[in-house]
Amino acid sequence: RKKDDSILEIPSIPNPFPELCFSPFASVLSASLLPKATSRQKQVIKVYSEDDTSRALEVPSDITARDVCQLLILKNHYVDDHSWTLFEQLTHTGLGRAIEDHELVMEVQSNWVTDEETKLYFRKNYAKYEFFKNPLNFFPDHMISFPSETNATLSHSGILQMFLSSSTYPEIHGYLHAKEQGKKSWKKLYFLLRRSGLYFSTKGTSKEPRHLQFFCEFSNSDMYMSLTGKKISGAPTNYGFCFKPNKSGGTRDLKQLCADDEQSRTCWMTAIRLLKYGMQLYQNYMQPYHGRSGCSPLNLTPMRSISENSLVAMDFSGHRSRIIENPTEALSVAVEEGLAWRKRGCLRLNSHGSPIAMSNMGMSIHRSQSWFHHKISREEAQRLILQHGLVDGVFLVRDSQSNPKTFVLSLSHGLKIKHFQIVPLEDDGKLFYTLDDGHTRFTDLIQLVEFYQLNKGVLPCKLKHYCARIAL
Repeated sequence: RKKDDSILEIPSIPNPFPELCFSPFASVLSASLLPKATSRQKQVIKVYSEDDTSRALEVPSDITARDVCQLLILKNHYVDDHSWTLFEQLTHTGLGRAIEDHELVMEVQSNWVTDEETKLYFRKNYAKYEFFKNPLNFFPDHMISFPSETNATLSHSGILQMFLSSSTYPEIHGYLHAKEQGKKSWKKLYFLLRRSGLYFSTKGTSKEPRHLQFFCEFSNSDMYMSLTGKKISGAPTNYGFCFKPNKSGGTRDLKQLCADDEQSRTCWMTAIRLLKYGMQLYQNYMQPYHGRSGCSPLNLTPMRSISENSLVAMDFSGHRSRIIENPTEALSVAVEEGLAWRKRGCLRLNSHGSPIAMSNMGMSIHRSQSWFHHKISREEAQRLILQHGLVDGVFLVRDSQSNPKTFVLSLSHGLKIKHFQIVPLEDDGKLFYTLDDGHTRFTDLIQLVEFYQLNKGVLPCKLKHYCARIAL
């Protein structure tokens, strides 16, 4: 109203809870918690977990994939380690991709076609930004070429700077199998990835402009990985990927490619991601989440209380107690105490309240662990690890199909999935489990996994990240 209006102006009502404006939970994306949610249009999306349970969420129309993950992390009380990912899966074609953190979920869904069953999955992807930590492992020397004026021996940061630069871009080259349009046959061609797009040579490995033919550009298409190997597409190998144009009519518009090994496929797909999104990927990696309300970013790392911060490791084994200042010694003491506690608790109560021996309980105690997968095939185990990312140390334990009395440890190392048989041994009436023909023995699978999480042993690397079927 005008100033000369006779109606008095109503004073603003003070906020009785000013601390909420600075709370880390002010940025949580929920229908009741979103700031300014009333001014934004809302839609309902359905998100699936690994066990195919689903959850419907009412979210704003401009919500990003990272926002959806943050909401599910909060609702399920998970710890945010920045590896949570929203995954798009095309069921009939066996294709899938990790949606980038900054992508708008509604725009992704708008590209879905009615005749294709497409789902959103919430899972971990440990390899999402691994190339920022170890770029040399993702770009082998025989597949990458630098401009002539660039020194061939570049550091880790130097390679990344070239990929993220707007003026220069390394050239990725190598052989790929391409499916001919409208045919079932595949043809092996020499491909080159440049800033302007993906090309193949019509004459061997020639890089002359007159021999290069344009294959695909990435601004109006999304890249998917083949999750079913060569079963559906009939590809010559199991390392397929493809490009699906936005607003396409279906599988007929797919441009399908296939690499000879996992290292080659990983190199191509990583380079194309960097080419398409550039500095945005680096920002996603360095700043995984920012609140939308302008308040402080949401940090779901469990906060330690004042009493927890004052706790120190102590040694009471001698005549006088002492503080353990060496972190390595403190960790080893904690492990020893855990094992001693396990031995002291050799008698447990069953469901009827009577004690049972730990050796008998060891036959089934592992089934309650998130890393154990009951009665899944070798192919299913490889698919789960692939979806969680081929990072060194990603693992799961499963039942053996060839021998029902044994178990198998499936482990990712060097962009390959390796399988190690866990054999049960009986000695003096007691049952043990071993990976190294009895040299190292464990009373149950939990003890075995805990040991190899701390020690490499006979494995190529320590166990770091387990594959779990997350429930929503």
